[in-house]
Amino acid sequence: MKVLVIGAAGMVGRRLCERLLAAGTLDGQAITALTVFDVVDAGLPAGAFPVDEIAGDIADRDTVARLVAPRPDLIFHLAAIVSGEAEAEFDKGYRINLDGTRHLFEEIRAQGPDYRPRVVYTSSIAVFGAPFPDRIGDDFVNAPLTSYGTQKMIGELLLNDYTRKGILDGVGIRLPTIVVRPGKPNKAASGFFSGIIREPLAGQDAVLPVEDDVRHWVASPDAAVGFLIHAATMDLSGLGPRRCLTMPGLSMTVGEMLQSLARVAGPDAAGRVRRVPDETIRGIVAGWPRDFAPERALAAGFTADASFDDIVRAHMRDSGYAAGGQGNGQHGQRDGGADG
Repeated sequence: MKVLVIGAAGMVGRRLCERLLAAGTLDGQAITALTVFDVVDAGLPAGAFPVDEIAGDIADRDTVARLVAPRPDLIFHLAAIVSGEAEAEFDKGYRINLDGTRHLFEEIRAQGPDYRPRVVYTSSIAVFGAPFPDRIGDDFVNAPLTSYGTQKMIGELLLNDYTRKGILDGVGIRLPTIVVRPGKPNKAASGFFSGIIREPLAGQDAVLPVEDDVRHWVASPDAAVGFLIHAATMDLSGLGPRRCLTMPGLSMTVGEMLQSLARVAGPDAAGRVRRVPDETIRGIVAGWPRDFAPERALAAGFTADASFDDIVRAHMRDSGYAAGGQGNGQHGQRDGGADG
């Protein structure tokens, strides 16, 4: 099996690649080659099979043609610029998030009818726009209120249509906001959800730009990689023409997250969060969904984190923190498109 990961230098993309390299197989098939792509080199460790690292611009059609030419059997498409950056840089958002996706699908099409890879497309809960019900079900209308959400929604529609036409075998996963992201903050408007956990655990102050009662839908990095692996290996025959699924997660208020931080790491950690309102962030977050009933995804076998306490503990484990202490502060990060 030949695998292509687009967006491999991002936090989720890199974890996915490391999982593939460690396993060496996927769904009982040996991985014979892995091509990884991002705007910078992912710098992956050596594995049991060849890894071809390519850096470039996903919005450049010739670059995308080079990625598809070896005819990978499985393509993970995670590359994107995230919510805050897509909102601030309108042209760049559409160039990367929309044009890059269209180039990928068109290059698959250009290979001819005898080539039909599975494509796992990472979308976002940003495809939903207010007003919301208390819990959003699978039949709730997609009406995004941000440029990022709009770009992801167009990608979902393209995935459905190219699958319907037999060009690819697509499945889209709408990721919750991924918490806790290691490393430095990215440009996602949702970045503070990680910051209020990550920075206090590292002994640093964190800024909270919204109220404690703001509720959001979150999942851990480990859960995100699990979603991707399951999407790559599951039976898609039961999905029908609607190929995009809202992933399971945890509906948590900021206050509940801070209570969890205090339980797991101690009250001093939670006390490092400073409340500094930011009207721009508050306005963006006000248009985001808060809770879901992801019945289709659950029926398809996707599973979420057990608790937010577990998410905090997992970040402490990955970062080398002891309870109430500080770790080594390592881990680099690039935007991988999972955080909306």
